[in-house]
Amino acid sequence: MAAPFEDWYRQMPVVTRTFMTGAVLTTLAVYLDIVHPLELYLNPNLIFHKGEGWRLITNFLFFDYFGINFLFHMYFLVRHSRMLEESSYRGRTADYVFLWLFGAIFLLALNIGMFYINLDSRILFLAPSLAFVIVYVWARRNPNVRMSFLGLFTFNAPYLPWVILGFGMLLGQSPLLDGLGIVVGHVYYYLEDIYPTISNGRRILRTPQFLKTILDAPVAQQAPRPPVPADAFDNQHQHEQ
Repeated sequence: MAAPFEDWYRQMPVVTRTFMTGAVLTTLAVYLDIVHPLELYLNPNLIFHKGEGWRLITNFLFFDYFGINFLFHMYFLVRHSRMLEESSYRGRTADYVFLWLFGAIFLLALNIGMFYINLDSRILFLAPSLAFVIVYVWARRNPNVRMSFLGLFTFNAPYLPWVILGFGMLLGQSPLLDGLGIVVGHVYYYLEDIYPTISNGRRILRTPQFLKTILDAPVAQQAPRPPVPADAFDNQHQHEQ
């Protein structure tokens, strides 16, 4: 049993594998009482007045204790992040890291802004929202993929975030976390995929050169960057469950 899992893990693209590993290890540390969620959650007062800057990162790595909710989020994140990284961002690791950074920074800014204007957001962990950013971008870039939800009904991929959001509301969950992910994901999708097509190729979002220098091979850096990722990968996932 170990060999198939090891092969699956090693074959996973680097960004998806790194985040999944961080989330699993963080959850395991909580399970083993090495750390407590109170040491990980997002708290602007503790960050800016107590110097606990690690919370800017750890709040993205904890979804929940091991259980159905944790598995649900990890399944959707890992599955769609892997497909996105192996299609739209193949050979463009720096650009994919920039997507994650854009989503994380935007979510932090929204949440901290709500905190300081005294909105009762009650958002302690932004991991689910960040996962939703990735799922949203994948869904919008694969408009022709047909999906099935629990075998109950089928729909095209762009509706996936809304289906998940609605299902969560039926289970009594607040739509705020998923809604923030949809908002940030749409902003990225618009700026990265839509705006260049209506502005003669002008781009607002540009991956910092230092990320490309560190993460991309020289050949990948020289490769032309299409304005909108091709959907050739779609055909491999026409019947995703």
